[in-house]
Amino acid sequence: MTGTSNLLELMTRNLRQSGIYIAFVFIVLLFTVLTGGTLLSPGNITNLVLQYSYILILAIGMVMIIVAGHIDLSVGSVVALTGAVAAVVVIREGMPWWVGIIAALITGVLVGIWQGFWVAIVGIPAFIVTLAGMLIFRGLAMQVLDNVSLSPFPNEYRQIAGGFLNGLLGGPGYDVFTLLIFALAAVGFGVQQWRVRMRKLEYKQPVEALWLFAIRVLAVAAVIMAFGWQLANARGMPIVLILLAALVLIYGFVTQRTVFGRHIYAMGGNLDAAKLSGVKTKRVNFLLFVNMGVLAAIAGIVYSARSNSAQPAAGNMFELDAIAAAFIGGAAVTGGVGKVQGAIIGGLIMAVMSNGMQILGIDQSTQNVVRGVVLVLAVAFDVWSKKRSSVSA
Repeated sequence: MTGTSNLLELMTRNLRQSGIYIAFVFIVLLFTVLTGGTLLSPGNITNLVLQYSYILILAIGMVMIIVAGHIDLSVGSVVALTGAVAAVVVIREGMPWWVGIIAALITGVLVGIWQGFWVAIVGIPAFIVTLAGMLIFRGLAMQVLDNVSLSPFPNEYRQIAGGFLNGLLGGPGYDVFTLLIFALAAVGFGVQQWRVRMRKLEYKQPVEALWLFAIRVLAVAAVIMAFGWQLANARGMPIVLILLAALVLIYGFVTQRTVFGRHIYAMGGNLDAAKLSGVKTKRVNFLLFVNMGVLAAIAGIVYSARSNSAQPAAGNMFELDAIAAAFIGGAAVTGGVGKVQGAIIGGLIMAVMSNGMQILGIDQSTQNVVRGVVLVLAVAFDVWSKKRSSVSA
C-alpha cells in the first residue's frame, strides 16, 4: 500500500508538468490527422521553427517575470523598437550588420533599466509600468522609423533568422550534421534525466518505476530524433534554432541551479518571507526587467531578420502570445510556479495550433477565439489544481 500511495502522490504532484506534454502530443497528433500529415512535413517543421522562434524567446523571459509575480505588457513594442534601431543603424546609416545587433541589444538593456527602475526602485506595479512602456516604446519605434518601413537588411543579418547549417558532414539525401546534433541532444536529455533520478533517490524522494522511466526517456528521445530527421530532410539545422536551444539551456540552468533563480521563485511564492530570508528583492526585480529587455531585443533582431524589414507595427500582440505560452506551460497566475521548458512547450502548443489552423484555411478571427479559449482553460486548470491541493492538505 505504501508503494501505491507513493506512486499516486508522485503522479498527483507531477500532474501539471506531465499534463502539458500529454496535451502537446495530443494537439500535434490531432492537427497531423486534420492536415493529412502536412503539419509534420519537413518543410512545415522548418517553417514552424522559423516563424515562431521569436515568440519562444520572449516566452523564456516572460515566464521568469510571471514566476516573480509580475507581468510585462511591453515586449511587443520593445521588439518593434529594437528592430527599428537595428534597421536605422544598418540600412539608413550603412553601418556593418553586427553594429546593428549591438545597437539593438543596448536599446534592450536601456529599456530594461528604465522599467526595472520604476518597478524595483520606485515600487510602481509592473502592470502599470509595462502598460506605459507598451505605449512609450511603440511611439519611439514610430519616431525612429519616421512611420515608414525600412528594408532590406544585408544577407549576413538575414541569416540570423533564415540561415541554415547544411552539408557540413554531407549525407545521402539528408544532412548528417543535423542528425548528429539531435542525437547528442537526445543523449544529453537521457543523461540529465538519469542524474535527476539519482538525486531524488539520494534524498529518499519517490521516483517512478525504472521501466516507466526508461519508456519516458526513450519516447522523448524518439520525438527528438524524429524532429531532427524532418529538419535534416528539409534545409538542415536552422541557425535560429541553435540560438533558441542555447537560450533554453542557459536560462534553464539559471532558474533551476543558481541562487538568482531560487530567489525568483522565493519572491513569487511569498514576497514577505523572501524579504525576511534576506533576498534582495529590489535587485532581483531590477535584473529581471533588464533581462526581459535583452531577450526582447534578441526577439526583435530575429523578427526583423525574418521579415527582412523593420516596421512601426512589428511585434503587435507578441506580449499576449508570450504570456499565453507561459501560462499554458504551467506558470501560476499568483507566481512562484513555472519553468522555462514549460513555457517553451506552451509556446509550441500555440505555434502548432496557429500553424495547423492556417494550413486548414481557418480565418484569423476563429484562430483568435481558439487561442483565447485554450488560454482560459490553462489558467482554469491552474486554479483547479491549486484548490485540489489545498483540499488534500
